[in-house]
Amino acid sequence: MDDHAAIEGVEAHAYTVPTDAPESDGTLEWSSTTLVVARVRAAGVEGLGYTYADTAAATLIRDKLGEVLVGRDALAVSQRYVDLVRALRNLGRAGIGGMALSALDVALWDLKAKHLGVALGLLLAPARRAIRAYGSGGFTSYSRDRLRGQLGGWARDGLTAVKMKVGRDAAADAQRVADARDAIGPTVELFVDANGAYAQELALRQAVAFAARDVRWFEEPVSSDDLDGLRLLRERRPGGMAIAAGEYGYDTMYFRRMLQAGAVDVLQADATRCGGVTGFLDAAALADAFGMPLSSHCAPALHVPLCCAARRAIHLEYFHDHARIESMLFDGAPAPRDGTLAFDTSRPGLGLEFKEKDAECYRH
Repeated sequence: MDDHAAIEGVEAHAYTVPTDAPESDGTLEWSSTTLVVARVRAAGVEGLGYTYADTAAATLIRDKLGEVLVGRDALAVSQRYVDLVRALRNLGRAGIGGMALSALDVALWDLKAKHLGVALGLLLAPARRAIRAYGSGGFTSYSRDRLRGQLGGWARDGLTAVKMKVGRDAAADAQRVADARDAIGPTVELFVDANGAYAQELALRQAVAFAARDVRWFEEPVSSDDLDGLRLLRERRPGGMAIAAGEYGYDTMYFRRMLQAGAVDVLQADATRCGGVTGFLDAAALADAFGMPLSSHCAPALHVPLCCAARRAIHLEYFHDHARIESMLFDGAPAPRDGTLAFDTSRPGLGLEFKEKDAECYRH
C-alpha cells in the first residue's frame, strides 16, 4: 500500500437544521443548529469531517484552509494539523478558526482509516469497545411535561444518567430539578448544566438545593473563564457532586490551565472545537497526566471512537439536537444500547456516510 496520498481537493458546506421545538439554556436561545461538513479527497478516498458552527466555518475552509492542504500528504495527519494551526495564526485559533480546523482534522483521520481499510475506533487502539452515554437536553424553554417526558423517556430506554439545563430562572430551577428526579426515578443519575449563568454565591446556594435531589454533576455553575470561581465551587460543593467544564476549549493550553487551576472534577472536551481527533486525543493525554476523568461534549457519533480510545473517558454526551441531526443526516450514526454507544468495527473510518440528498434542503 502506498504510504503517501496527495490531497486532491477539499470542500465544505453548511446545513442549518431547525430544532424540533424552541430551545434555551441559562444564557442563550436558539431555534436551529448549523452543521458544517468538510470533505478531503486523496488516492481515490474521501474523508468526512464535521463541526457544529456558523456558516463562516465552511467559508473559511473553502477560501483559505483548503488550499493549505491541497497537494500535501493526507496520511501525515499530525503534520497537516500543524499546517492548519499555522495558517490560522493571524485569524485566531479559537472560535470559527478552531471549528474549521476541527472538521478538517476529523476528515483527515477518517480518510486515513478508510485508506487503511479499518474502523477509526480500531486505528486509535481502543481502551474499550463501548462508552457509557448520558441523555442531554431538558432545555429551560421546555414545559414541565416536556422536561419530564424527555428525561423519563431516556431513563426508560436504559440510559443510566441524564442532564438538564438550568440557570434561566434560579427560583424555578429547584422545581424543575424536582420534576426531573421524579421522572427518572431514584437510580438514574441526574446532571445539571448552567452554561455559566450563575454568579458564585448563587451557584453555591443552587448546588446545595440540587444536592437534595441527588444531582451528581454540576456543569459550568459559573463561567468557564472564571477558573477561580470553578475552583471555589469545587472546594465547597456538596459531597458526591462533580464540577465539570471544558467544552469551550479550543487548544491544549486551555485544558492545561483548567487542570492546573484545580477547577474541575471532570474535564470536558469537544472534538468539533478543540482540534478534531488530534486535539481531543491531546486533551485526553492531559487528563491522563493529571489523573482527571474525561467526558465529551455533544456530537455523539463523532465522539464514540474517541472516547473509546481515551483511557480516562467515563461517558459521552448524547445531546438531543446533535443526536437528532446525526440520525437524520448520517447513515451509520450509532444509537444507545444498554446505556452505551459503540463504534462499528465493520465500517471503515468514522463509519458515517453523509446523506447528501436528505440534507440538500438545509444547505446554504
